[in-house]
Amino acid sequence: MSKLLSLFTALLVTAATALGAAPVLQDPPVLADAVARGDLPPVAERAPQQPLFVDLEARGRSFGTPGGTLSTFVARDKDIRMMVVYGYARLVCYDQNYDLVPDLLASVDNDDNRVFTLHLRPGHRWSDGAPFTSEDFRYWWEDVANNEMLSPSGPPDFLRAGGQYPTVSFPDAQTVVFAWEAPNPNFLQTLAQARPPFIYRPAHFMKQFHASYTDPEQLAAVVDDARVRNWAALHNKLDNMYDFDNPDLPTLQPWVNASDGKKIRHNFQRNPYFHRFDMQGMQLPYIDTVEMEVVSGGLVAAKANAGQADLQARGLDFRDIPILRKGEANGGYRTLLWANGTASQIAIYPNLNYEDPVWRALLRDVRVRRALSLGIDRETINRALYFKLAKPGAMAVLPKSAFFDEANRAAWAAFDPDQANALLDAAGLEARGSDGIRLLPDGRPMELVVETAGERQEVENALQIVTDTWRDIGVKLVMRPLDRDILRNRIFAGTTMAAVWYGWDNGIPQPYTSPDYLAPRHQEFFAWPKWGQHYQTGGKAGEPPDMEPAQRLMELSAQWESATTDDERSAIWREMLKIHADNVFGIGILAEAPQPVVVSNRLRNVPEQAIWAWDPGAHFGIHRMDEFWFEDGRSN
Repeated sequence: MSKLLSLFTALLVTAATALGAAPVLQDPPVLADAVARGDLPPVAERAPQQPLFVDLEARGRSFGTPGGTLSTFVARDKDIRMMVVYGYARLVCYDQNYDLVPDLLASVDNDDNRVFTLHLRPGHRWSDGAPFTSEDFRYWWEDVANNEMLSPSGPPDFLRAGGQYPTVSFPDAQTVVFAWEAPNPNFLQTLAQARPPFIYRPAHFMKQFHASYTDPEQLAAVVDDARVRNWAALHNKLDNMYDFDNPDLPTLQPWVNASDGKKIRHNFQRNPYFHRFDMQGMQLPYIDTVEMEVVSGGLVAAKANAGQADLQARGLDFRDIPILRKGEANGGYRTLLWANGTASQIAIYPNLNYEDPVWRALLRDVRVRRALSLGIDRETINRALYFKLAKPGAMAVLPKSAFFDEANRAAWAAFDPDQANALLDAAGLEARGSDGIRLLPDGRPMELVVETAGERQEVENALQIVTDTWRDIGVKLVMRPLDRDILRNRIFAGTTMAAVWYGWDNGIPQPYTSPDYLAPRHQEFFAWPKWGQHYQTGGKAGEPPDMEPAQRLMELSAQWESATTDDERSAIWREMLKIHADNVFGIGILAEAPQPVVVSNRLRNVPEQAIWAWDPGAHFGIHRMDEFWFEDGRSN
């Protein structure tokens, strides 16, 4: 029996004990009228036969009073998808100890990471009341993931193990089996991500837009009305489990999108069929409504300072802490400082797949990347931007990880212009123009264009300091702010020379954490988008890695998947981290800058100390936002 299987078995015993003394289920007051009118079944009929009872007291939390509206801000209309992140209803998810536990699922059987049997909760329902069953998984696997019209590249690459996709079966309405010949130890972790793959769909809703289930003439009329080119385009437009922008699409999240189209304010109402309950039988979430207002990114701190946010961290940076602290007295909130879970607060990624052959050759020269790193005065950046509260260093995992090695954080991270100049000279860049800027082999000045998403002032301030110190080693930094989506598309196309982003999302990996994000398997790692595309598409796009260190990372990532012990997996992790430290694929600047989190004084169950991380953690998700509540059920 695998360690994960043992974990799930223990959880089942705990759940069975809780259910043996199951409390009487209670309807949130806001739903009482709908139940009385007969518009909504009573909670005992809406809940799964095996609800998920959460033990608040065991985590030092209090039982809440249902009700209220929580206000928060996002900077873009498309970021309403954060409600899927914050809600964090997943088949399996991380608990507060970063252990995987069943959530939407009642349990999981794991047979040596090769066969995963998913057990659904009997009686579980979508937000519109339709049953959530294995048919929803079958529809996704057979009619979406393996339909060439809807998924031209086939099923997602995380389902490939040993080069093969799984055999998927559906023994009954509450059972789904994924079986591989080779181990796939990353399967469950992927399901728990901030942006999960959603290996199921509300089949009862989506079938009406699928050519296999709908009358052709009727479907053609709907396609015409929607002004899209064909039924597949219509299906994909409406099938937005993560984007959360189709209010008609049923969901399993704690809140349901109740707003249609682009708006300044989006409302999310409680899901009356949500599967979580507290130990007194009250259905979660406690908060009835989340109001998400779209504002300019530069206004988030000001609005929070004015007391207009009940819960806010996104859009706030370290530099905002003084103004937030100043507004606490009159704003009715407190400013918490959470730890940051990313491997680096700011990191520069030279694009090893850049389309310019001269620049590509230089950026692939490890001496150039090391020199660029040595040419950064991290201590000055830390002092000027973070009051010395961040940790200067190369991109590495954080001390909370078992794999932290101070040598990796220090690698090529000291401010040493002399060594940087010597490395650039050795790389064949001795010649300089009259302005002191080095000349490329073809005579062009060494102007390194670094593109940013233009969303964080701290990034631009840091790059201004880097501009000065790089000039001293003969490199001219040209900063180019872009829209986030434009930036990503340029990187993926190979038209960006270098980009700035955070470090690895997961800066606190454990032995069970897949190290695939350290290997060239994802285009989202800005140092090698084309290599990532090659892996993600099974060789149909991009290009294969052709540098030995990158190839070794691919080998090690595959070895981790077939490893059978934590010692083997840990050794692989350490070697991969050492390769990154030596090769400086991402130039980390500093890490562990505190993340400000604004919390209304009336909001309860928000942890005073926590980690703000995308993966693992889903920002507020791992802290269970559905358990937050307002005093007296009111937001003000």
